[in-house]
Amino acid sequence: MYDENLANRVRAVIGAHQAFSERKMFGGLCFMVGGNMACGIVGNDLMVRTGTAQYEESLGRPNVRPMDFTGRPMTGMVFVGPEALDDEGLGRWINVAVSFAATLPAKTGSTTAGRTSRGSKRR
Repeated sequence: MYDENLANRVRAVIGAHQAFSERKMFGGLCFMVGGNMACGIVGNDLMVRTGTAQYEESLGRPNVRPMDFTGRPMTGMVFVGPEALDDEGLGRWINVAVSFAATLPAKTGSTTAGRTSRGSKRR
């Protein structure tokens, strides 16, 4: 389960700047940029792919904790609690996630299957 209101807010922020797709992963919803996961929603938390360079700095911010979905922290990914996701905070975290995803080689084909920024299914 994931917070659909937060999902709509994420769609609006990412979609204002670039194309993306969505994929159900990690028991929530992930947002893909260039076929690479940038961020997602698990419950009420925003999952942000920071990369290793920004990981430690990100953990020092309020309401941020390691992504430990499997019981083991995943370096380069954090959970951001809803308290840090006002409009400004959400925009900042999405920027971190999208900026990191943009450094990765684009993936093509079935790895980008899912909803596009317009909400239609890719074929």
